[in-house]
Amino acid sequence: MDSLDLQVLTEARAWFASGRQVWLVTVIETWGSAPRPPGALLALRDDGLVVGSVSGGCVEDDLIARVREGERVGKPSLVTYGVSKEEAARFGLPCGGNLRLVQEPLQTLDWIDAILERTARHELVARRLRLDTGRVTLEPASRGEEFSFDGQTLRALYGPRWRLVIIGAGQLSKVLAQMALALDFEVVCCDPREEYHLSWDLPGTSFSKAMPDDLVAELQLDPHSALVALTHDPKLDDMALLEGLKSPAFYVGALGSRGNTAKRKERLALFDLSPAEIDRLHGPIGLHLGARTPAEIAVAILAEVVAVRYGVELVQKKDGSAMPLVGIGPGVCGVSQRP
Repeated sequence: MDSLDLQVLTEARAWFASGRQVWLVTVIETWGSAPRPPGALLALRDDGLVVGSVSGGCVEDDLIARVREGERVGKPSLVTYGVSKEEAARFGLPCGGNLRLVQEPLQTLDWIDAILERTARHELVARRLRLDTGRVTLEPASRGEEFSFDGQTLRALYGPRWRLVIIGAGQLSKVLAQMALALDFEVVCCDPREEYHLSWDLPGTSFSKAMPDDLVAELQLDPHSALVALTHDPKLDDMALLEGLKSPAFYVGALGSRGNTAKRKERLALFDLSPAEIDRLHGPIGLHLGARTPAEIAVAILAEVVAVRYGVELVQKKDGSAMPLVGIGPGVCGVSQRP
């Protein structure tokens, strides 16, 4: 569940607390070219005001019209759009796409308060909704889980399902962390250097002064974790990479030119890493966008991390960059830092 859905819950909470009627609308199933995935969330107020999205806009318009015409859904119910080609076209669902939703009245703030509190602590929490009773319960969740609906029970996840570990607390790291938070990553930064960690002041992130390799080993990176090394100091970057490349993290990359990446791989080969593990290293990190400023480089790095996460084959790469195979297709990486 992305950060937009937490914003939806926050706004819905404020509306309900002010005395308005509020309905939550969740995408539970899609076919064809429906524009929003299962789990996408929208909140609808009794005067037609909405926050969030379940389609490209036309379905939202219909939901708004229903409320403004006096429709008041009193219990969780199913709504389907796009059953015919004509209806799909009307509601902006191209190629015969179909969209199935659950619409439910908001009846209490207890579970929203709990979700907002727990996700603020970087916890991942699952919400269960029983359609027959409208009962909501919360339970712990793990990163590998997905949104589900079995016909009677909706189970949605809230909180960061992905984690980004950043080695180094320089200017690039700060910009990268801010962007990663917007993409709903849990962000952990590590830098034992006093002159750097004293200036790290980004809300919503975690910071460690431990040695990077110790922290990476302690975190036990999983397939929903990414590691980026940005210090340019081999004593810090290489040691973190040693641990990261042995982990199941879906992305491990290091800042530097193609020449520096080749030298780094030679150093890593002196340790207990197999050739296959070393070949997992993305370097130089990021897509080849001609990036020069810290913000531009951060965009290039996160664009590649997201693409690798989804197994997308990348072609926007600098010739000679390391190109590990990732996901369902070959991924490549490399910001064009000067050699």
